[in-house]
Parts: sequence; structure tokens; C-alpha cells
Amino acid sequence: MTPRPHQNVHRFAVFTAACTLLLLIAGALVTSNDAGLSVPDWPLSYGSLAPPLVGGIFYEHGHRVIASFVGLLSIVLAVWLWRVESRRPPAERPAKIWLRWLGVAALGAIVAQGLLGGLTVLFFLPPSVSSAHAALAQLFFATVASIALFTSAWWEKETGFWLRDFRSPSIHTLALATVAAVFVQLILGAAFRHKAFGIIPHLAGAVIVTGLIFWLAGALRHRFPGVPELRFAARGLHILIGVQLLLGAAAWWSRLYAASFPQPIPVMVALTVAHVVMGALVLVGTVLVTLVCYRLVQPAGALVGSPEPRPSAAD
Repeated sequence: MTPRPHQNVHRFAVFTAACTLLLLIAGALVTSNDAGLSVPDWPLSYGSLAPPLVGGIFYEHGHRVIASFVGLLSIVLAVWLWRVESRRPPAERPAKIWLRWLGVAALGAIVAQGLLGGLTVLFFLPPSVSSAHAALAQLFFATVASIALFTSAWWEKETGFWLRDFRSPSIHTLALATVAAVFVQLILGAAFRHKAFGIIPHLAGAVIVTGLIFWLAGALRHRFPGVPELRFAARGLHILIGVQLLLGAAAWWSRLYAASFPQPIPVMVALTVAHVVMGALVLVGTVLVTLVCYRLVQPAGALVGSPEPRPSAAD
């Protein structure tokens, strides 16, 4: 049996995504432990590649080391995608050239992410730059996870059918709106953690995001009850938002409880980090669900000549 062109690239993309999740945990540990200025210089740490790992230096320098490793992985992923797509037959290349550039975009994002990280240190943690640094990390994670989906066996196989969506708003519109709301909410959360403003905008965003996710999950469940992928997506969205809401409440309680302590306490750090990381998983989950919807569901006004539609509850 001939292996798929993207089989090994897919595995490497999954590995890169897993390492990116580890990087997000490391970054959240820096912020939650107030360790952002534990190392005052950049790109070196106290003028060295291996400073003494004591106090906040452990978190800040560890974050930089993991970020450098993920940067190397992103270089390999971009080059690998470019080489694999270049070896395709000429007739197939135009359809997949976007995948090359998505790998380049991921590489560009991690480079920009590193520069923003350096600026946060050199300019003493300005809230706008620190928030942008956090938001770009989320976009990079979502991009690498998307590459993993695009190179998977499920994505590459012919579906053989298109589902039709005759409802309004369309499932595509609803999914895109949910992704946008989740991303804005992550920016608001980053701005709150970096003390750009208070908790109210973040709480308002949480209400909007929760409503949209439940709306999207309900639409998937009711419009396409016979499609396992979309039924699983709806269940996954419910789990993600449920866990995130619980972690958000717990993280806020821990901040109130720890307010009188002179430094961050373990329970506050753990709950805040878990809340931040779960937010990243919510973004990735909604992005992947949106891509699956575009893969399986055809707009009601699609051109004639497309693959034969498969019946759904909305027909």
C-alpha cells in the first residue's frame, strides 16, 4: 500500500500542535507567577543561554526555551509542506498550493510571536504588546491544528456527498461568528490578565461566546443528526464550553481568595493556567468545527453539478 503524501507531515503537525499547547502552558505560568520581568534582557537571559533557574527565572527562561523549540518545529513543518506539495503531479498542485502558504503563515506567526515577546520585556510589559503576544500565540496554535486537520486521512479522502443547509443563519455563518467571538474573548482575557482593564468586558464576552457556542452546537445536532462527525462536534463544543465556564469561575474565585497574599499562590496559578489553556482549546475546537462544516456542508445556493447531496433533517 502506497503511503499518503501527507501521512508523516500530519504526524509532525500533531506533534507541533502538542508542543504549542505546552508553550501556552509555559506562557500562562509566566503571567500567573508574575515572572514576566524576572529576566530583564532579550534574546539572552542575563546575557547567557543558561542562566541560573531560580525564582521567576525558571518560568521566564523555560518559556523562552520551549518557544525556541516550537519555532524550530515550525520551520521544519513549513519546509516539509513546501517539499511535499512541490512533488505533487502538476495537475494537482494548484489545488493544494494554499497549504504551502499556510505553513509559511504559521512560521511567520511564530517569528512575530517571538518579537512581540521580546518587546514585552524590553518595554516593561506594556499591556497592548503583552495582549498581542498572547493573542498571536492562540492564532499560531489554531493554524498548526488546522494544518494537522488538512493533512489528515479524513480530510484527504473523497467525501462522496455534500450535505445541504437551507436554514438561516447558515451553519457556515454561525460557525465563523463563533470563532470570531471566541478570539475576541481571548484578547479580552489577555488584556485583563495584563491589567489593561477590568473584568467586566471579559465577563460580557463570556456570555456572548457561551450563547454562540450553544447555538452552534444545537444547530449541528438538529440540522444534521445523522452525520457522526457533526454530532461529535456538537458534543465536543458542549464539553469545551462547560469545562471552560467552570474553570473561569474557579479562576476568578482563586484571584479573590489570593488577593491578600504577597505573591501568587499555587491554587490561583493552577486554576488560571488551566483556564487560559482551556480557552486556547475552545478556539481550536471552534476553528476545527468550522473547517469540518466547510468540508461537509454545501450552501443551499451552491451551483448545480456538485456531488449528490446526502439527506439531512433540514431537507
